Amino acid sequence: MPADFLDQKKDEIGARIRELKPLVAEYERLEAAARALDGIPAAARQQPAPAMRAAARPVPSSPSPGTPPRARRGRPKGSGRRGAQALEMITAHPGITIPELAQEMGIKQNYLYRLLPTLAQDRRVRKDDRGWHPVQSA
Repeated sequence: MPADFLDQKKDEIGARIRELKPLVAEYERLEAAARALDGIPAAARQQPAPAMRAAARPVPSSPSPGTPPRARRGRPKGSGRRGAQALEMITAHPGITIPELAQEMGIKQNYLYRLLPTLAQDRRVRKDDRGWHPVQSA
């Protein structure tokens, strides 16, 4: 009986050691990072990193009255690889819904809820009830 009790306690201790080992490793990494930061002069710690300075810049508001609006930077929405892939799937499966399309493409639905209206605006697809259909070129 005492041997069983001791074996059980020994197993419990071993399980707890395995459970705590990652936490000890994290503690040691944090302790080393704190020591490294102690070696940095105070003046250097007060200046934000270059990436943070760029992110802290104020975002320009809409153009002032009388100023022509700027063109959107980058490629047009819906002109990328996913737009072409969605158009190909819609052509192959007319009436496909966004959830079905997302599952077939292996992406999240919210992306398609932004992409497909752009393709519809460009008259490449049209929505009929819940399904999407290709627009036939004349």
